Amino acid sequence: MTDVDATLDAAGLTNTHVREYVKHWFEVTGAERLEVVNASDDDRLVAEAVEAGELLPVGEGRYYSRSYFKDTARAEERTIVATSDENDKGVYNNWRPAAEMKDKLVGLMTGSSAGKTMYVIPYLMAPPGSPLEKFAAGVELTDNRNVVMQMIRMARVGVDHINDLGDSFVRAVHVTGDLPNLGQGTPDDQRYFVTVADERTILHYGSSYGGNALLGKIAHGLRQGAYDGWKNGFLVEQFMLLGVVDKETGKKYHICGGFPSASGKTNLAMTLAPDALGDRYYVEFYGDDIAWLWVGDDGKLYGMNPENGVFGVAKDTNEKTNPTAVDSIVPGTGAIFTNVAYNPKLQEVWWEGKGPKPTDLDGWEDWKGDAIAARTGEEVDAPWAHPNSRFTTTLANVPNVAKDFEDPAGVEIHGIIFGGRTRDREPLVRAIHDVAEGVYDGLTLGAEATFAADGLEGVLRYDPMSMRPFMSYAEADYAAHWLEVIGRATKKPIFAHVNWFQRGDDGRFLWPGYRENLRPLVWLMQYMNGEVEGTKTPVGVIPKREELLLEGLDEQGLADLDTVLTIDVDRWKQEMDHREKHLAQFDGLPEEIWEAHRRVAADLDSAE
Repeated sequence: MTDVDATLDAAGLTNTHVREYVKHWFEVTGAERLEVVNASDDDRLVAEAVEAGELLPVGEGRYYSRSYFKDTARAEERTIVATSDENDKGVYNNWRPAAEMKDKLVGLMTGSSAGKTMYVIPYLMAPPGSPLEKFAAGVELTDNRNVVMQMIRMARVGVDHINDLGDSFVRAVHVTGDLPNLGQGTPDDQRYFVTVADERTILHYGSSYGGNALLGKIAHGLRQGAYDGWKNGFLVEQFMLLGVVDKETGKKYHICGGFPSASGKTNLAMTLAPDALGDRYYVEFYGDDIAWLWVGDDGKLYGMNPENGVFGVAKDTNEKTNPTAVDSIVPGTGAIFTNVAYNPKLQEVWWEGKGPKPTDLDGWEDWKGDAIAARTGEEVDAPWAHPNSRFTTTLANVPNVAKDFEDPAGVEIHGIIFGGRTRDREPLVRAIHDVAEGVYDGLTLGAEATFAADGLEGVLRYDPMSMRPFMSYAEADYAAHWLEVIGRATKKPIFAHVNWFQRGDDGRFLWPGYRENLRPLVWLMQYMNGEVEGTKTPVGVIPKREELLLEGLDEQGLADLDTVLTIDVDRWKQEMDHREKHLAQFDGLPEEIWEAHRRVAADLDSAE
């Protein structure tokens, strides 16, 4: 049996509160060994994992791992926010009483790490010295070595981050469990992913998939962070964050924003300037998934990406859709691929959308490890990679990562954008001045559902601020908190809604997207500065055709431009009824939000 105190002493872990927490859970889980991890341990851990067959080599300095086949994604129905106050219950946060959930998780975790190593991962979800540092520190305990290596890529890991923070750290406990015998997706499902938000404790049992097991990322970086932000005056959102540098003027603008699943968030976050604008504009990457926002002493809104890496979806990532991502996972980067196709003979990986499918099937295995050449019948056409297959790489590997991405002061936020995948109704970009109207727009953010409702095509699945799966307190309080934080800023950001996905009657996309998406963002910053005036509509200000930088835009994009810069008033009137029903779910929604809704509805009614 490990001498816990001696192990913690040898690791230089001196924080007495952390030591007590580690000792308690080491005893509860019944782990056999204890190891405290620093980022500098990565090479050794990778070598151990390769020797044990947990990681497989992908050429030089890249690695491949497989999940258990029933453990490949977040499980929203098993993800719970627990507190001692029932007023924290919202429509989306799956609230349960803290006492009930703690008892259940302790029961499940007791003895569940028997024979395993408990890894202690002290981490920081912020650059050291950040004004939000005391909310960003955590210690994850896990019995899974792959989780450790992923966390080293996604967070800042080391005992120095937590030794001087006293009791101000998130207690995050992850126990993998017996994956083949957890009843995933059945009435006997034993998985529970619980954030006890008012106690700053995270208890996850029954998975090794990143979204469920990298507790610093979503459970802390989003759910716990959002709850802490509510109680302490800052915002935590599932937002991308980028910078646009105007090389001609020397000005730099930072834009963050929320996009529901499959609405282009990562591709936008990692975008580059189109070739025709490259001499003037340069895009810097800060983050693709999470932003923490606060008002500084100077009255400006600041933001940062709390993560240290990218946990990206592999599917459809290629040189056209996201060349930045491709360059971030080249040989030598230490990238880890999960649940893609793998060829042990060639030490290569492949996924749908990567490029041409290999024609020589020799050695190729699908994401479950089955030989693709041996497939028969309906199996022949099944995907090689799981649709939620992933790559993990550090921010330092991203070629255009901002030089100041680790600045603890954060960066000033000039624009907050929302964007959902919709085939009509939403123009290319519409700017919103009023804060309440901007928050209202975020609360009614949605992307098209995959089915029709009420006989109508394109009905939205609403995803407020893109936080639907990550809400940790009631939506009415969330809306009020947004109004309070942004209202405190003396220099307010411009809000906007973007849409790259309008389709023509023939089904084709009307806007070329990808790198061309920089054009409406540049217009937005010019509009904020008063350099262009746009055209006022009931739902915001849209660009005049001549205001957009169109040099180098392809002929089809130019031909369709008037359509994507048009508001369909009738379609919008239809949308307002759905919005009203959506917002009515949230008891106690601030009157300012309802006023914004009525104002937009009235303007639409009076429009020609």
